[in-house]
Amino acid sequence: MARGHDNWLLTPSAMGEVDAAAAASGIDSYGLMEKAGQAVAAAVLRRFAGAERFVVLCGPGNNGGDGYVAARALHETGAPVAFFHLGDPATLKGDAATARSRYPIEGAPLDTCRPAPGDVIVDAIFGAGLARAVPPAVADMVRRVDEAGLPVVAVDLPSGIDGRTGAVMGAAFRARHTVTFMTRKPGHLLLPGRMHCGTVETFDIGIPFRLVEARSEHLFVNGPEEWCAAMPPIDAADHKFRRGHLTVFSGGAAATGAARLAAAAGLRAGAGLVTVASPKEAVAANAAHLTAVMLKAVETESDLADYLRDDRRSVFVLGPGFGVGAKARAFVTALAAASRRLVLDADGITAFAEDPQALFSAFADGAPRLVLTPHEGEFARLFPDLAADPALSKVDRARQAAARANAAVIYKGSDTVIAAPDGRALINGNAPPSLATAGSGDVLAGIVGGLLAQGMPAFEAAAAGVWLHGDAAQRAGAGLTAETLINHIDRWH
Repeated sequence: MARGHDNWLLTPSAMGEVDAAAAASGIDSYGLMEKAGQAVAAAVLRRFAGAERFVVLCGPGNNGGDGYVAARALHETGAPVAFFHLGDPATLKGDAATARSRYPIEGAPLDTCRPAPGDVIVDAIFGAGLARAVPPAVADMVRRVDEAGLPVVAVDLPSGIDGRTGAVMGAAFRARHTVTFMTRKPGHLLLPGRMHCGTVETFDIGIPFRLVEARSEHLFVNGPEEWCAAMPPIDAADHKFRRGHLTVFSGGAAATGAARLAAAAGLRAGAGLVTVASPKEAVAANAAHLTAVMLKAVETESDLADYLRDDRRSVFVLGPGFGVGAKARAFVTALAAASRRLVLDADGITAFAEDPQALFSAFADGAPRLVLTPHEGEFARLFPDLAADPALSKVDRARQAAARANAAVIYKGSDTVIAAPDGRALINGNAPPSLATAGSGDVLAGIVGGLLAQGMPAFEAAAAGVWLHGDAAQRAGAGLTAETLINHIDRWH
C-alpha cells in the first residue's frame, strides 16, 4: 500500500529546507505564497461565510506574508476585513514584503485589536517555526480572543505552538481549523499542540513532492501504509500452529484479569494459539474464565525452563497484573536468554526501574525482539534522563529510548509515538479519548503479542497494534470497556 502525502511529517526546519530547495530549483517562491494565502482564504470562506468581519493577524515573517495574501483575497470577495500586524510592516523582507505591498488597506498594530462578536480570526502571526515564548502582545491577543469565544483559523499552525514538539510556548490560539502546506508537522499531532489545531487541512501548494521525500526524517503518521506489507496474509493452508503461539503471564489469584484481557486480545488479533501461564494459586481463577485460551501452571524459573523446551512457544507478554519484583526480572532474563520475543508492559517495565541497563543488555544483540509499552510514568522509570530533558520532543525521546534498548518502543498517550532502534518513528492519530479506561493497555499488549506470534517484525507489530487498538475503539463507541474493546479488534477488515 503506497504511503499517501498526508502521512508524511516534516519538522519546521526540514520544511524550511524544502522551501529553500524549491526556490533553488527555479520555482517562484512568491507564487507559492500566493497559493498558500489563497488556500487559507478559501478555507475561511467555506467554513465561515456568514462572518460579520474577518480579522487577519499578520506576523513579521513568511507566515505573515501568507496572511497578507489571505486578507487581500478575502477583501476582493467583498468581505469585511480588518488586519493587524505584529511589528513594523516596513521592516518586512522578501516575499512577505511583496505580499504586504499588494494589499490596499492600512492595518494597525496588533495591540490595538479588539475582537468583537461576529468576528472570525485568521491567525497568521507565527505558524510552525516558533521556538521561543510568544511576546506579550501575542499572549494578550490570545487571551482576548479566548475571552470573546471567537473562531480562529490558523495558518500552518496556531501561533504559540512549537511545530517540532507540540509544546505551548507561553500562550497559543485554539483554532477551529488549521491550514498547513505540503505536509503536517509533528506539532499538529503531538500534545498539547493537537488540542489547539482543530481540524487540519493539508494543502498542496505545488512544490514537487520529490523535494519533500528528499528531506525525509523517517517520521510519518501511523497507518496501514506503514505496516500492511508485513502483515501475514490469510492463507487457505493456514492452521493454528502456523499462526503462532502467544503466551501471556498471569499474576496471582487476585490479579488475573489483566492477563486474560491480553490473552483474549492476542487471540482476536490472529494468534493461532494463546496460553495463559499462571501461578498454581491462580489456576482455578483463570480456568473459570478461559475457553479458547489455554492454561498452563508456570510458577517458578524451573517451570519456565520446562515450558521453553517447546520452541513453538516463541512470543510472550509479561507485565499485566504480574507484580513487580525479582520474579519478573528473572522471567524476562530467561526469555531473553532463550531468544524469545517479548512484549514488556506495566509491572514488567517497573520491575527494571532500579536497573534498566539489565533489561537493555539482555536484549542488546540482533534484530529487535523486545517491544516496550510505557506510559509517561513508566517511561521515566526506564529512561529518567530522556524524560527529564525539556529540549527533547516525545518523538526524540522515543527514538533515543528505542536505540538504547534495542527495542520497538510504544510511548503511550493520546499522542502515542512508536519508534524503532534504526530511527523510524510514527505518531498515532486514530485513538479516541474513550481508550482512557482500565484494561485498555492490557488489550494493546495482547494485540501486539498476537501480531508478533504471526511473524511480524517488532516495529511493524507495535505500529499495527497501536493502530488496530485505536480502530477497535472507534468502532466500539464512547461507552467501551476493555472487554467490549476486544470484540472490535479486526486485523482483516
